[in-house]
Amino acid sequence: MADQSPGASFELPVRVYIEDTDAGGIVFHAKYLHYMERARTEWVRSCGVSLRAGLADNISYVVQRLTLHYAVPAKLDDELLVTAEPVNFGRVWMDFRQRVLRAGDRTLLCDGQVRVACVALDSGRPRRLPDSMQALLADNARPENTNN
Repeated sequence: MADQSPGASFELPVRVYIEDTDAGGIVFHAKYLHYMERARTEWVRSCGVSLRAGLADNISYVVQRLTLHYAVPAKLDDELLVTAEPVNFGRVWMDFRQRVLRAGDRTLLCDGQVRVACVALDSGRPRRLPDSMQALLADNARPENTNN
């Protein structure tokens, strides 16, 4: 994976393995969630945020809301690019736009909107995003055009 600077459009390369597919060699729909989770995690890591440090501070992050559109299926051995782009945030949540693209021709395979909430690890109750995460989001969130 290339070193990413904060603010850069983040892409994580992924290859489709047999474990990701059904008997016909098509990626099982839930595997896209795994790919997106990895991309969000790697985006945070590329910005210098330690998730282990958050756990030590009783901080965890959970998916609160998820909307996906499957456009074209990924297949066995495909090389993919999975994006993670923060688009908005509040006191306890952050929204990401995520895409799964075929690497060779950048065909859109799956498009998603993901809301991640910050919670206390010990209770699961909502808690305020850490100041460092709020600053990171303030510097990087790119609000989407809401004109449909």
